Amino acid sequence: MASDIRTSELKTPLDVADYLFRRLHEVGVRSVHGVPGDYNLVALDYIPKASLNWVGNVNELNAGYAADGYARIKGISAVITTFGVGELSLLNAIAGAYSEFVPIVHIVGTPSTLSQKDGMLLHHTLGNGNFDVFADMSKNVSCAMAKLNDPHEAATLIDNAIRECWVQSRPVYITLPTDMVQKKVEGERLKTPIDLSHPPNQAEKEDYVVGVVLKYLHAAKNPIILVDACAQRHRVLNEVHDLIEKSGLPTFVAPMGKGAVNESLSNYGGVYAGDGSNEGVRERVESSDLILSIGAIKSDFNTAGFTYRIGQLSTIDFHSHYVRVKYSEYPGVRMQGVLKKIVDKMGKLNIHPGPKPSNEIAHVDKKITTSEAVTHDWLWPRVGQWLQPNDIVITETGTANFGIWETKFPEGVSALSQVLWGSIGYSVGACQGAALAAKEMGNRRTILFVGDGSFELTAQEVSTMIRQHLNPIIFLINNEGYTIERYIHGMNATYNDISQWKYTDLVPTFGGTSENSKTYQIKNKQEAEDLFNDKTFAKAEKLQFVELYMPKEDAPKALKLVAEASASNNAKQR
Repeated sequence: MASDIRTSELKTPLDVADYLFRRLHEVGVRSVHGVPGDYNLVALDYIPKASLNWVGNVNELNAGYAADGYARIKGISAVITTFGVGELSLLNAIAGAYSEFVPIVHIVGTPSTLSQKDGMLLHHTLGNGNFDVFADMSKNVSCAMAKLNDPHEAATLIDNAIRECWVQSRPVYITLPTDMVQKKVEGERLKTPIDLSHPPNQAEKEDYVVGVVLKYLHAAKNPIILVDACAQRHRVLNEVHDLIEKSGLPTFVAPMGKGAVNESLSNYGGVYAGDGSNEGVRERVESSDLILSIGAIKSDFNTAGFTYRIGQLSTIDFHSHYVRVKYSEYPGVRMQGVLKKIVDKMGKLNIHPGPKPSNEIAHVDKKITTSEAVTHDWLWPRVGQWLQPNDIVITETGTANFGIWETKFPEGVSALSQVLWGSIGYSVGACQGAALAAKEMGNRRTILFVGDGSFELTAQEVSTMIRQHLNPIIFLINNEGYTIERYIHGMNATYNDISQWKYTDLVPTFGGTSENSKTYQIKNKQEAEDLFNDKTFAKAEKLQFVELYMPKEDAPKALKLVAEASASNNAKQR
């Protein structure tokens, strides 16, 4: 009776699941990833009612990787799992998203509140009556938790979780018990969109910080800009682009910041990663007397084994919740407002030009014959010549992640990689999510470079790409195993070897036909050159899978440097 009275008081009664999915639609989600399970089945019925597409992944880990890739293109994503077995399979992907500031709404279908209260011995539990144990596991990789156990609180908890996911750019965790799916909440709330804005900086404090930054910027003899991943994750690219174009300062990106700036600009100078930098970049960056560092993540792989040589006394750091000028930190001052005012007030600056990267292939690598193997020194500049504006490029942890540093992008290219978390197999799922997001936004080309070892972890997601009618171009680098691991330790060790699959046979096995897919095997430079010149191939009108053979011990120079540094760090003794 109490429930009936409560419902009668609502102006527009709406089921909890319906409210949740409509809110997700409101913030830009159009497809929901995940795997069905008995604790989420009724909730899944509401997805099409909210004009959302159900993806249906092969497993939860792949679904998480796909949601990650989707969010990096669309701005936010959602994934649904079932209690216990499903959510734990997803957890590695959610941890990666948390690590790399990727906003994913993770919805877990759970047993009913009554079952939980009674401590029933249900399947997918540990058999001890503890229904909080899995949520506790997710707590440290979620920026907000929402347990929808009470319809009076459900709508508020949903709105808060989605807001925190967007604002903090990290995953959130929402539990939806089976008996809460059809409980009623106030639908009138949907008339007021969730406020996704950040509160503005305190004006006086912001102006003071801007004044301090401008003082050092005007005094600098050869300042530069260095852009990293958090400029993308915290949505300040418009301000960053204004700064780059209006200042004319030499601009560089860290590996995780690849794709964050327009690399066709005349003042773009290349990738800075310490000893792993593009030619001429390290000298230019490290000789600068002032570095405007925007959104830095100074991890081992992002700095080529901590080989950065940038002093804090010559650095101004801009971040999502603070600005650091040399050794003075200003907490609570977001970079967005500061960057806007710097652009408006900076005036003329001292500019010392930087290097001019290109996709020119070194003379020693230019020879193209059927007897010449495809090498990394040849491949990555050639990829840069072949890419088109607005492409999406995904690279796997390993040779591709480091090789892409040598590729200069056309305007508008988005780059996806997992440099910090580095979970092998990530890129295949991320490719599915990114390709789906691209399709929803106008069908940008989506291109994946993945090693054979990594591909074998998540290969099944190719079937989801076919099922969802996606047309990515997949380059599988066949180099007989875990090359990055070989360079860290065990060049010829059997644990770095893998089973050699018939990779191109997997496409028809996963449902590919001549109408929706095509496969290629490329074993030399001539065949690769012919493929890059193939206009039909470039159109990407169907899923295309390219098995690209490369020498077992060939690797990008940056990978060798990072692997050596990683091996040295691993071997350190107390």
